[in-house]
Formats: sequence, C-alpha cells, structure tokens
Amino acid sequence: MKIGFIGCGNMATAIIDGVINSKFEKAENVCVYDVSQVALDSAKEKYGVTSCQTETDLVYSSDVIILAVKPNVISSVLNKIDNVIAEKKPLIVSIAAGKTISFIESNLTTSQRIIRVMPNINAKVAEAICAYCANSNCNESDKSFISSLLSKIGKSLELDESYFPLFGVLGGCAPAFAYMFIDSLARAGVKNGMKKDDALKIAAQTVYGSAKMILESDEHPWKLIDNVCSPGGTTIEGVTSLQADGFETAVCNAVDKSLEKDKKL
Repeated sequence: MKIGFIGCGNMATAIIDGVINSKFEKAENVCVYDVSQVALDSAKEKYGVTSCQTETDLVYSSDVIILAVKPNVISSVLNKIDNVIAEKKPLIVSIAAGKTISFIESNLTTSQRIIRVMPNINAKVAEAICAYCANSNCNESDKSFISSLLSKIGKSLELDESYFPLFGVLGGCAPAFAYMFIDSLARAGVKNGMKKDDALKIAAQTVYGSAKMILESDEHPWKLIDNVCSPGGTTIEGVTSLQADGFETAVCNAVDKSLEKDKKL
C-alpha cells in the first residue's frame, strides 16, 4: 500500500515517523510532496521516503493520499489534483482542521472515498488521541486501514462528524490545559524548595500514570480519587482546596470558551 502525504509539516512528519518506525509501511512506499523544498529534503533525508515534485505526481504514485496542508489552501490543492483523483480513485484522508467531508466533496468533480481525521499534538510522541469519520463511499476495510495507521501515533476512535468541534477542544486544546496543570504542580514544588527539573519530572510522570490508571482500570475517576484520600489526610485537604477554588468550574469554563471561539471561526 503506497501512502502519499501532501504537506510535510509537524503533524505529517509525526504520522510518517509512526508509520515507518512501527514498520506499518516501508519507507520507499511512502511518498511526500511539499511546496517547501527544505521540508521535502528534510523528510527524505530523515525517513528515506520518496519525494515527488508535484501534487499530481504524488497522487499518481499513491493508493492513499493524506492531505496535510493548511486549511486555507486545501481548495487549491484539490483543484490541482481533481483530474488525477478521478482517474486513480485513491482513498483520500484529510487532517486539515475545520474542513468537513462535505467541503472536500464540494471541491471534487467525482464521488470519492474520503476520511476526515483530527489528530492532536501528542502524535509527536506517539500518544495522540485521534478522531476519524468517513463518508458513505468508504467501506470497513478503509476504516480498518485508517484505524491501524492511527494506532502508530496513539489511540483513535470513530466519531460522528458533528462532534468534531467538541473533539477539537477536548483532544486539541486540552493538551495545553494539561501542560498548564503539570507546570503549575512543578512551580508549586519550586515554591516549596524543590529544583524545577525534579518537580517537573515528578509532576509529568504523575499525570501520565494517573491518565493510564483511568484508561486501564474500570474505576470511575472519583472512585480513584477516594482511594487516594485517607480520612483527615493530606490528599483530601488538597482536593477540597481545589474544589473551593473552583478547579472543576474553571476547567468546564475553559472548554466552553474554547468551543464558543471555535463556532466563531
């Protein structure tokens, strides 16, 4: 299966890295194109992929094309490759933020198999959460393929496209919220006399392990909280302090504000 990437930005290279390092596909079967020759040369040198000189060349060389370009140029890219897509009929996968399947369909003159994917920044360390949805032309094999590919950069789930704006907040914005929480824990450690590097390592690993506990246990988060809180102990003191200071409300408000902003874009 030959996979072509139009665009060699951060997200594309994160996916390429996962695809090749996991041996999901051989490097020579991965084709790349980018308007930046520097980005193209860098991807070729680092991963050993096949570089293409035009978008059209890439589509001719690929069974799957991944549109990893900025949303404001996706229309012009689709217009350039429309005729070749009509001839080759590759599986089209888009990771362009905010561009719906119907938008992609409207920029093509023929009916094609299209999957929309929304990854997040943690793909860089193969711990992303990705959502995907497919149009009615796609079959189970297409969905299985994209699910397997996304497993190389983290976890994925098929999600109704109507939930993509909310996923964009919970999966796309929330890493920044988590980074803030980790940094705040570390700074509190510094305030109490610990070196920042040590405090940051402790805080980050604690959050990582806590997330793994939620994902791998059958316990509700509040049950896990109760398990850590001894009567009259230090943890319950901290938990009630967070509640009193509006921790849960602040998080909920951050999600609401981000989603509100998304609707205005």
